[in-house]
Amino acid sequence: MDPDAVDDLCEGDGAGPGTDSGDLVDGRVPHGGAAVPWLLDFSANANPNCPDGTARVYESSLAAARSYPADDYCEYRARAAEYVGCEGTAVVPTAGGMGAIRLAVATTVSSDDAVLLPAPSFGEYAREVSLQGGRPEFVPATDVLETDPDPYALAVVCQPNNPTGRAYDPAALRDYAARCREADTVLLVDEAFLDFTALDSVAGEPGVIVARSLTKIFGLPGLRMGFAVATDTLCARLQAARPTWGLSAPAAAVGAHCLEDEAFVEATRERVATERERMRDRLDARFDVTPSVAPYLLLDAGSSQAVDDAIDAARAASIAVRDARTFRGLDSHLRVAVRREYENDLLLDALDV
Repeated sequence: MDPDAVDDLCEGDGAGPGTDSGDLVDGRVPHGGAAVPWLLDFSANANPNCPDGTARVYESSLAAARSYPADDYCEYRARAAEYVGCEGTAVVPTAGGMGAIRLAVATTVSSDDAVLLPAPSFGEYAREVSLQGGRPEFVPATDVLETDPDPYALAVVCQPNNPTGRAYDPAALRDYAARCREADTVLLVDEAFLDFTALDSVAGEPGVIVARSLTKIFGLPGLRMGFAVATDTLCARLQAARPTWGLSAPAAAVGAHCLEDEAFVEATRERVATERERMRDRLDARFDVTPSVAPYLLLDAGSSQAVDDAIDAARAASIAVRDARTFRGLDSHLRVAVRREYENDLLLDALDV
């Protein structure tokens, strides 16, 4: 293939403007993630660090990749269950958290079903609902737990929310799960960034499907490791629908290894909390910064032009930030990840704060 054609196909840094319902030709949702390797990537939210021994485990798993993996993924499921505090039989291995979200929507939403979605939030929810013929119905992310679940086949909560970084009170979330059960509405809780907090998971709660991503906390978004958690008939439906060999042998081996490293997770939480508050103190001089418990900060620049100016300033310093105007309801915002201290200093200097 012509190298110029490859460049044209991959043009951009993954952080351009759009809408969270998908403004690209094929309907795909814009996301962060710099396609240009020399950019320091603050547009995506994966951990810049990985657990010790990850490369060794990956390399040693390549021999196993010459055969189909055992489709029960026993070790991976056992480690995942211990990690979130549920029964191993409730764990459904998936290719990243996105694989868990797709399974959840595909097994609960039928044509013309109404689905409750928070806004602003992860744009893939609406896309997956639309692919099933469902009807996304949006409520402010801050109000989702006060919304009557009765009219909906599925309600979605992002805990903590992306891109705002705000978390829901765990007790209020469990109360809402009980209301969803009474209404016969399935509750999908996306816990992709919960690992960066000390908040409890709702994994194993009846009537709830939890989607978990290992790629964020363990810094391996290209490896696609994740799982869903559900009980009873919900779990049976997910297990029946999941693709055979849906998790590669290297992903399963590395995932099982990473899930054992509690010290890495704790160290990451401490670093992110410290750096997030330091960054917020500096960024407050130029932006309205949303309080966050996640490894990212949502910044209101005040105008669309100010967003363009901030993106250009960062790009001039070889830094990619996320244009958050791609999220529903946001028209003057950008989102920045929390990375290592020296990298965060480069961003703060580039934004002149």
